[in-house]
Amino acid sequence: MSDLTNIARPYAKAAFDFAVEQKALDAWLQMLAFAAEVAKNDQVGACLGANGAADKQAGLFIQVCGEQLNEHGQNFIKVMAENHRLLALPEVLAAFVALKAEFEKEVDVTVVSATKLSKAQQDKLATALSQRLARKVKLNCSEDPAVVGGMLIKAGDMVIDGSVRGKLDRLATALQS
Repeated sequence: MSDLTNIARPYAKAAFDFAVEQKALDAWLQMLAFAAEVAKNDQVGACLGANGAADKQAGLFIQVCGEQLNEHGQNFIKVMAENHRLLALPEVLAAFVALKAEFEKEVDVTVVSATKLSKAQQDKLATALSQRLARKVKLNCSEDPAVVGGMLIKAGDMVIDGSVRGKLDRLATALQS
């Protein structure tokens, strides 16, 4: 899987740079998302896995995608097919999404709380996190009774554990040492 991630990175960067230049980030995101789903299909994957001619693979792939790909998207698929990289499309999509989020200064934040947060609480939390992270924040809220109280916030590599469960665990660790 990490090999596909390394393979996908330059394709995602090229697609991203072109999309930024053309001011078509959302269109490229939709094309790549559709193409990634096609590449995940078992039947298509079997055809792509067979060592066939690149132009035949590209033609099949473009035919399956139909009108979901514009001319530039079709060219992108042809280049990936020439290099036998069509199976890496899901990783290309993931890398493209990460580049887009960085470009748009967005971050997905996972919030786990003991009870459901109200809309006002979510708005206040999103505003505070936006200021702290200097990015637009998209909250993904969930409930977990094991948190007991407070909340656990994860944004990329950053983790803020303000849960009662976390405090109890830290207290237990301190008492044992």
